[in-house]
Amino acid sequence: MRPKEESSRAPDLIVDLRGVRCPLNWARAKVTLEGLEPGALVAFRLDDERGVRDMPRAAEAEGHQVVEVREEDGGWVIAIEK
Repeated sequence: MRPKEESSRAPDLIVDLRGVRCPLNWARAKVTLEGLEPGALVAFRLDDERGVRDMPRAAEAEGHQVVEVREEDGGWVIAIEK
């Protein structure tokens, strides 16, 4: 996974997926993204190492743009633009 720069844009939605393991965290993220308008920015909070590795790949494969991946509060935040 390539490093991402921090986004200066505030997310339209923050979804807490801490405690949700891969691949269920991507399934929940995908449902969230499907319900939003194009251009919406969502920040997903994760604490699953496999999810932080796999979710950006899955999002890009679905045509979304991964804006940011960063460590925060003992987990990670993945910002995805629909």
